[in-house]
Amino acid sequence: MYKVNATLNTSGGGYWSNTKAAVEITGLQLSYINDELDFGELRVRFNTNTWDVNKLGLIYTDKQFMRELKELLTAKGFDASDVSYSEQGMQGDAYVSCDVGECFINTFMQNA
Repeated sequence: MYKVNATLNTSGGGYWSNTKAAVEITGLQLSYINDELDFGELRVRFNTNTWDVNKLGLIYTDKQFMRELKELLTAKGFDASDVSYSEQGMQGDAYVSCDVGECFINTFMQNA
């Protein structure tokens, strides 16, 4: 797990939540990588005191959150060009699930 101390914001414009809020990000976890190293799942872990999925809904599809996540990843030295939300069923109670490709995986493995 790559520990992170950052705050990302939601715009309230996602399909699963209409809440605008600041969300404390605590870590990045590459939880799955295929054998070819060109596809994986990134779990963006958040503090559940700042975002409660049961009360606020899923962050999934919120465009501002994804834009700020990509900016954060880039600032940390990762290539975020192939990072996107994974499907709705992959989202967790304490993380946002993202699909990542070869560009992100290579830089994550080098820098994390």
